[in-house]
Amino acid sequence: MNIPRQNLRTPGPTPVPDDIVDAMGTPMIDHRGPEFFELITQATAGLKQVFATQNDLFILTSSGTGGLESLIVNSLSPGDRVLSATAGSFGDRFREMATAYGADVQRLDFEWGDAVDPEAVRTALHDDPGIKAVLVTHNETSTGVTHPLPEISQVVKGEFDKLLLVDAVSSLGCLPLPVDGWNCDLVATASQKGFMIPPGLAFVSVSPAAWEAEAEATMPRFYFDLRAARDYLERGQTPFTPNVALLYGLQSALDKLLEEGMESVYERHADIGRFTREGVKALGLELLVDDESYASNTVTAIKVPEGVDNSRLRSLAHNEENVVLAGGQGKLSNSIFRIGHLGYVSREDIQEVLDALARILPRVGFNPG
Repeated sequence: MNIPRQNLRTPGPTPVPDDIVDAMGTPMIDHRGPEFFELITQATAGLKQVFATQNDLFILTSSGTGGLESLIVNSLSPGDRVLSATAGSFGDRFREMATAYGADVQRLDFEWGDAVDPEAVRTALHDDPGIKAVLVTHNETSTGVTHPLPEISQVVKGEFDKLLLVDAVSSLGCLPLPVDGWNCDLVATASQKGFMIPPGLAFVSVSPAAWEAEAEATMPRFYFDLRAARDYLERGQTPFTPNVALLYGLQSALDKLLEEGMESVYERHADIGRFTREGVKALGLELLVDDESYASNTVTAIKVPEGVDNSRLRSLAHNEENVVLAGGQGKLSNSIFRIGHLGYVSREDIQEVLDALARILPRVGFNPG
């Protein structure tokens, strides 16, 4: 199947640089041998630098969803009271996982497009001392909102000393998230976003407090047993067959990120995020999130103008402009489209998107006047 190179502007999977593609073609090795020991040891050390953590860190052959599931099943027991603070599709998914494993989940919902309010988290924890853990999505891909994780952590950890489980799938590696500095107990992210490699790996960090919870947790787990991952990593292995090719790509991606410097990576994403939002508004379009204090620097959600067919707009972009935009999700499916700008992306890539939209919008009936 011959697919031409696209301007892929979904918020994951994201484009993969050519040198990382080449790295993934490195000859296969024994995943119980000395070469793999060196590979996983170096990759784990590099990931700890990106996570800004001294905590244990594990590489799972899994989607990001698998990484999030590992957070839940390794720290909780059926019946544990859990607070789920959510304002979007992925926050809801995180909550649904905990519910599926029998947690007693207390909902703390916010309007999609708004940020989680730390004061509301404080009130919920004050009113229910039996809550053991809090689930939060750092960057809500479905709405283009980055939630105020430092302030949330200050409430959850600093004031109430509860477990903090963080979905960082679309933020870590793109946005600042110093795991130790923000006192996050369990954090999961994935390969196909800021790490610039294909889907198939999840990365999970585990704090000492999380290990204390793991010792008492009784939710069922087998493939996502982090204690087994810890035991195997001590001898440079994984409990089950890893995706060796993706680990080659990961090592190459880590080299690129760390050579650029994480502060420079964050500033690059901030610059492109601002560029995207300003360009979209210059076209006369309205953002779902227009508050710079919590607008995401990895994905921008744009309201579909009244009378415009969202599907046709994205179809024209794809088929005639070679620009792949993301639709909305859940209750926003028909009312927004999204531009991903994370990982391997430049201002020039975004300018191509803006130019394409300028040509397409009049054809779908949008003339801002």
